[in-house]
Amino acid sequence: MSAPTQTPAPPTHRSHIWQHLPTVPEALASLMRTVVVALFLLTFVLQPFLIPSESMERTLLVGDFLLVNKQIFAPAGGERSIMRRLMPYRDVQRGDVVVFHHPDPPYLVKRVVGVPGDRIRIEDGRVSINGVQLNEPYAAFEPIAPNQFGENFPTSIYTDPNVDPTWWRELQSLTRNGELIVPAGEYFMLGDNRNHSKDSRFWGFVPRQDIIARPLVIYFSLRRPSTTDVQQAADDRLGHDRELSTRLAAFARWKRIFRVVH
Repeated sequence: MSAPTQTPAPPTHRSHIWQHLPTVPEALASLMRTVVVALFLLTFVLQPFLIPSESMERTLLVGDFLLVNKQIFAPAGGERSIMRRLMPYRDVQRGDVVVFHHPDPPYLVKRVVGVPGDRIRIEDGRVSINGVQLNEPYAAFEPIAPNQFGENFPTSIYTDPNVDPTWWRELQSLTRNGELIVPAGEYFMLGDNRNHSKDSRFWGFVPRQDIIARPLVIYFSLRRPSTTDVQQAADDRLGHDRELSTRLAAFARWKRIFRVVH
């Protein structure tokens, strides 16, 4: 009896997957689109800033890098009206952290405490608006030598050489019954680190047109010492501090990255 005939297996065919590699013009076009989007965002919407001082601790620390929204407070008219259809817009509100033009340095970041029409008084460092004390969980009061001008405001006694003389004269004319009246179109700014901030108490109001942006997020934070932070303890560790992980941990404040600014 003859053995059964085996049917030969069909030949296997390897499928070839061709991967399209971009040509030089396609790669350049993709790069140009990325550059255009980045320039658009940096020109109209976002801009990076570095925090150099302690005046906004604990909200913002020395070494924080911020992305700020330049569109949210943009004035109406022209190309801004077109942008407003794409990006949310609102006016400045009490409690906002804002970036604004200033003679020296050219940009400052502070918190809006008084808006037009407000009556402001500071007693023992606590701010009252229109007769009601503000709840300010963000405010820090680090120890400092007594400064009656900063802790009790406004005052009729010129006690601090850091106060701008022109502002001092204006301050007297705008004070009624121990309260400072914020004029139309002007805003009163304070730093969150109240005892270590040169702000509207010392140089006056900020015009509405000088307010240019609102911080959005901390996108990076270099670890930098604070000259006003008395709570920092000295590092007395012994041993070899050369491990890569330790050096990386000491390089930046990793937990602050992508923290939203309030």
